[in-house]
Amino acid sequence: MKSILITNATIINENSQKISDIYVKNGKIEQISNNLSHIQADVVIDATNKYLIPGMIDDQVHFREPGLTDKADIKTESLAAVVGGTTTYMDMPNNKPPIVTNDGLDKKFEVAKNRSYANYSFYLGATNKNIDEIKNTSKRACGVKVFMGASTGNMLVDNIKSLEAIFLHSPKLIATHCENSPIINKNFEKAKEKYGENIPIELHAEIRSREACIESSSLAINLAKNFGSRLHVLHLTTKEEIEFFSNNYVQNKSITAEVCIHHLLYSKKDYASKAGFIKCNPSIKDEDDRLSLISAVNNNTIDVIATDHAPHLISEKTGVYEEITAGLPVIQHSLRTLLEFYHTETFSLEKIVEKTSHNPAICYNLKDRGFIREGYWADLVILEFLDTAIIDNMPILHKCGWSAFSDLPFKTKVVTTIVSGHIAYELGEEIPNKAIGMELEFNT
Repeated sequence: MKSILITNATIINENSQKISDIYVKNGKIEQISNNLSHIQADVVIDATNKYLIPGMIDDQVHFREPGLTDKADIKTESLAAVVGGTTTYMDMPNNKPPIVTNDGLDKKFEVAKNRSYANYSFYLGATNKNIDEIKNTSKRACGVKVFMGASTGNMLVDNIKSLEAIFLHSPKLIATHCENSPIINKNFEKAKEKYGENIPIELHAEIRSREACIESSSLAINLAKNFGSRLHVLHLTTKEEIEFFSNNYVQNKSITAEVCIHHLLYSKKDYASKAGFIKCNPSIKDEDDRLSLISAVNNNTIDVIATDHAPHLISEKTGVYEEITAGLPVIQHSLRTLLEFYHTETFSLEKIVEKTSHNPAICYNLKDRGFIREGYWADLVILEFLDTAIIDNMPILHKCGWSAFSDLPFKTKVVTTIVSGHIAYELGEEIPNKAIGMELEFNT
């Protein structure tokens, strides 16, 4: 493994900025100091006038492997991730077949070992009937995923006794998708009765309604409080749900919240131009919700920003409402899209790093990742800021062939991505054909 010396970088880390050098050896950060130019390294990177941040840790992706590899797979999506500045991901279990056994989980880890460009872990999926698997969740898993709204196959957990058992017995963080299926089904039937096959796409916000989210989120939080569970509620979308969470330091929380970039970027008015290409679950809602989510990031009520990267073929994103699949492929452009909130003075750089690196590492109890510290793995991204925003002209690396954010002008370039001490991507250089990602370890 080559040693790396990065000089004169403006480091954004732990709520501060400073210009410094970093020396990486054997995959880890060995020294951080003002002048390390005397060190002989295999690779020297001059980062003068550039920013250095810890790589994004995305706690919610759907890389579609196994079973849906016509849309995506671990190799293609992890490559897109590192090109975009994401160095670590946690992949969801709603595959074909669903990952609802520890044996299936182990097989998925074996696939990733030889195919992932980024560091990785996977969730064990919950069902109404796999409580024995959940009780014995592998220590390798990042968490237990509970779909409390409609999902793939048998992964909808809608039996209250099953939910109580999961919240009582899960040895790992419980990550929930919170929507109430009976409410959604009732709303859909009303829309179907009124519009037939011609349901307007903007009605998605009323069908996958705020009431469906609020009802389910409140149930999850009550269960977590009753059983003392470690709960992480994924992709909040409503201003009402924000009220369920505290703005304490993340280290002091047993119930945490995540928001996705598209819910910070879009609101219901954008269905007019984006149509089915921004159909996702839970749905994009009102402008007031979007602004409330942004405020909740800034006041630390929301702890983590992620993507819910969910590739679908372009052909699946058009047509009648009922047939349009829900989900957005975004990971190649996710970090740069989020950094546009810095350029518009919505979020500080320190806040973005906190929500995409520090807090995910704390929430999931990751070992030696998520911070720029001596002794930690070198998961690093070098950024260049531009005076004028430009459209990215790089080919789309998502296997599905498109990205929901690729038409946005960016004022940020990802110059270099380093994954576990390996240079995974360099702007203008040929993309390496080597899986260098490592399986995540967790503090006990």
